[in-house]
Amino acid sequence: MANVDGGTLPQGDESPKKHHTNLEVTDEDEDYCPIEQVKLTVPATDDPTMPVLTFRTWFLGLISCVMLAFVNQFFGYRQNNLYISAVTAQIVTLPLGKFMARVLPTRTFHVPLTNWSFSLNPGPFNLKEHVLITIFASCGSSGVYAVGIITIVKAFYHRQLNPVAAWMLVQTTQMLGYGWAGLFRKLLVDSPFMWWPENLIAVSLFRALHEKEKRPKGQLSKQQYFIAVFVASFAYYLIPAYFFPSISAVSVVCLIWKDSILPQQLGSGLHGMGIGSFSLDWSAIVSFLGNPISAPGFAIINTLVGFFLVMYVMTPLTYWLNAYDAQKFPIFSSHTFDHSGQPYNISRVLNPKTFDLDIPGYEGYSKLYLSVFFAFTYGLGFASLAATVSHVGLFHGTTIWSLWSKAKDNLHGKMDVHTRLMRKNYGQVPNWWFYAILAAVFGLSLYACEGFDKQLQLPWWGLIMACVMAFFFTLPVGIIQATTNQQIGLNIITEMVIGYVYPGRPLANVAFKTYGYISMTQALGFLSDFKLGHYMKIPPKSMFVVQLAGTVVASCVCFSTSWWLLTSIEHICEPSLLPDGSPWTCPGDDVFYNASIIWGVIGPLRMFTSHGVYGAMNWWFVAGALAPVPIYLLTRKYPEKKWIRLINAPLILGATMSMPPARSVNYIMWGIAGIFFNIYIFRVHKKWWARHAYILAAALNAGIAFMGVLLFFSLQSYGVNGPEWWGLDADDHCPLATCPTAPGVVAEGCPVH
Repeated sequence: MANVDGGTLPQGDESPKKHHTNLEVTDEDEDYCPIEQVKLTVPATDDPTMPVLTFRTWFLGLISCVMLAFVNQFFGYRQNNLYISAVTAQIVTLPLGKFMARVLPTRTFHVPLTNWSFSLNPGPFNLKEHVLITIFASCGSSGVYAVGIITIVKAFYHRQLNPVAAWMLVQTTQMLGYGWAGLFRKLLVDSPFMWWPENLIAVSLFRALHEKEKRPKGQLSKQQYFIAVFVASFAYYLIPAYFFPSISAVSVVCLIWKDSILPQQLGSGLHGMGIGSFSLDWSAIVSFLGNPISAPGFAIINTLVGFFLVMYVMTPLTYWLNAYDAQKFPIFSSHTFDHSGQPYNISRVLNPKTFDLDIPGYEGYSKLYLSVFFAFTYGLGFASLAATVSHVGLFHGTTIWSLWSKAKDNLHGKMDVHTRLMRKNYGQVPNWWFYAILAAVFGLSLYACEGFDKQLQLPWWGLIMACVMAFFFTLPVGIIQATTNQQIGLNIITEMVIGYVYPGRPLANVAFKTYGYISMTQALGFLSDFKLGHYMKIPPKSMFVVQLAGTVVASCVCFSTSWWLLTSIEHICEPSLLPDGSPWTCPGDDVFYNASIIWGVIGPLRMFTSHGVYGAMNWWFVAGALAPVPIYLLTRKYPEKKWIRLINAPLILGATMSMPPARSVNYIMWGIAGIFFNIYIFRVHKKWWARHAYILAAALNAGIAFMGVLLFFSLQSYGVNGPEWWGLDADDHCPLATCPTAPGVVAEGCPVH
C-alpha cells in the first residue's frame, strides 16, 4: 500500500491483519507452548531429514523472486498499480514443485575437488522447500522503496543521477535492516512470547496446501480452478488494458452533466468524490489497497467508514467553507500550488546549481498550498500515528507488557517446544554474520551519501542519525508487531525530523526517510520471516541464505526495471505529454515527488508552523491520541457487546492514507468486492470461501500481470497503444472535476467564475 507521502510501502503477503484479543497464556510442562493460538495452529513436530536448500528451492525461488520483483516494479509506474503478493507464488509453485519432483532425474552430481554432492531431485517436493520458495518470493514482492528516489530525480526533477550511486542506495537501504534484526533476534524470534500472529495465517495456508486433496465430485480441483480463473482473467484484461481503458473508471454523473463543475466534482471517480462511479477492471480494485478477498471483514468496514467520513463529510464541508482557500485549487489533487491557484513553480524556489531552497526566491514568490483533501491527508496521517500508539497502549498495553516481561525473564530460561526442536536439530546463525553485514552495508551507505559529488545530499551525520532512529525504534515497534500485528510507521517522523534539522534539500529528506524508515521495516520483515521459519522448522542458516539472496536479487531486478523504464519510455510520469491510452502515469511517484517538495524543499517549518499555511494540522496529533479513548471506555462499560471491540480508531483515521495516489473509485470498488467476498460469501458460503478464496485472488492477479507484461513487450513498447477512439482515454471523462471554483482563478480548460 502506498503511504500518505507517496512511494510504495514495503508489502508482505496479502494476509489479513487481525487484532487478537483475550489472549490465553498457559504453562504446561508437556510440549510447553505458552501462547494458546500458536499451540492450536503450529504442529509440535519436525522431520530434520527433509531436504531444504534443493535445486527446486533455488530454481523456483529465484524465478518467483525475479518475476514478482519485475512485475510489481513494472506495474508500479502504471495508472493502476497492480501488486502481486507472495501468496500467488505460494500457490503457483506448489504444482510446479510436484511436477519437477516427477520429471527431474534423481542422479547425484559430485562437485570436483570437494566432498559436496547434490541431486536435481532428492525426493518428493516437501513443505520446507515450499516455505523457502515463498520466502524467496516475498523478497521480490515486497518492493524497494528507494526506487522512488531514483524516479523523482530522473522523471520529475529531470536531473542526472549516477547509476552506481542509485544502485548502492537501493541495495544499502534494503540490507541495512539485517543488522538490526541480528541484534534483536534472540528477543523477537527465539522467545515464545513474541509470537507474530500474522504468521499463523501463513502456517495454516501451508498446512492446507500440503494436505491430501480429494477433489469433490463434479467440481474442479484447486489447480484446475486456478487455471480456469487465470485464463479468464488473462483474456479479459485485454479489454481494459488495451481496447477500452476507460472502463477502469466509469463516472455516470459526468456522462450526464458534461458542462458543469459541481456534478463532476461529485461524480468523478478519479478526480472527485466518486458518487455513482464504478470500475470494470479488477486491477483498479486491487491496485492500491491490496486484495479485498484477503482483507478481514472488520478491517473492510472500518476502512469504508473512514473513507465515507473523509470523502463525503470532511472534504465537502471544508471545501465549500473555503478552508485554506480550498476553492482556488482542485477538490482532489496531490499537486502543489501557489497563492494564486496556479501549479507551484518549483524552479522559482530551487537553486539549480546547489539543488536546495533559494530563500530569496521563495520569499519573493509564494507559500506552498495544497488541495484541501491533500492537506487533511497529512493531518490524518498525524492522527493515525498518534491513534496507533494510543490504541495499542489502551487495548494491548497489558498484554504487551506481560509478554515482554515474560520474554525478558525467560531469555535464558525455559524453551517452548518449537525452540527446543530448533535447538536440537539445527545450528544457529552466528551473530558475526549479522554484524559483518551491518558494518559492510553501513560503509557502503556512507560512500553512497558522501561520494558521487554528494548527489544524494545526505551528509554523514544525517545517515548516522537515521540509523540511530531505526535502531532505537526496531525493538519497541517489533514488540508491538510481534504481539498485536500492528506496525507503527516511521515515515512521517523521519521526514519531519530531517525537514526541521536539514531543510531545503529534497533528496536529503527522502534519503534520510528511506534509511531511517525502511531499514527498520526490513528488519521487522526479516524477523517475521525468521519466526515463520521457526514455526515451520526451517534450518536458520538456510533461512538466512535465502533471505539474503532474495533481497539482493530483488533489489537488482527492481533497480534494473526502474532504470530501463525511466530511460526507454518517452515522457514517462508526465501524463500531459503521454499519448492517449498510455498507462505510464506514475501516480505513486507523483505523490512521492510532491512530498519531497513539501517536506524537503519547503520543509515542515514553512508548512506546518505559524510560518506556513497549515500550522493547525498539528492538532490532529492530539485528536488522534484521544480518538481510541471513548471506544476503550465503551468496551469496558459494555464488555458483552463484542462489536464495539471491532471499532478501530487507527484504521478509521488512516483509511484514506492511500489517497492519493488511490482514488475514490478504487475505494468504492474495493469495498464492494470486500463486502461481497469477505462478509457475504464468508458467512453464507464458508466452505466455498475456504476452498477457493485465496486461489481466486491469486489467479485474478496472475492473469492481469501476464497480460499486462505481454501487451507491453508485444505492442505498447513499439508505440502501438490501441485503436484511437473515445474509450482509449485512461480517464473517467470528468475534465471539469479538477477546476477551481474561486472567482478569478484561471486554469486551462476551465471556466472562470
